[in-house]
Amino acid sequence: MNAQDTIKETVTSNDVVLYMKGTKEMPQCGFSSRVAGVLNFMGVEFTDVNVLADDAIRQGIKDYSDWPTIPQLYVKGEFVGGSDIITEMTLSGELDKLFDDKGIGYSKEAAEKIREANG
Repeated sequence: MNAQDTIKETVTSNDVVLYMKGTKEMPQCGFSSRVAGVLNFMGVEFTDVNVLADDAIRQGIKDYSDWPTIPQLYVKGEFVGGSDIITEMTLSGELDKLFDDKGIGYSKEAAEKIREANG
């Protein structure tokens, strides 16, 4: 399997996938840490893929999404965005709506706390 096949298999067989630098327990960059932190705080179950562990995946995910930066969040096989987009969606409530629409479990209370803290 090449990188594109591996990526497609990962994003289609898991409800929420975050391609990031590092892991959800130990992010290796601030942007990855921000998105993983939001997902962890909201109680979202997600699969993390450490792009630093595999150069083919690191470049492959950029080609797959036609998006130049890491992290990248996928929900139900669809590319949602990177750090800035996820931050904006969290603060506007759009991420809640996306999770609701896609049947993804999360803590609405935690999402509200994030908005209150950044309001």
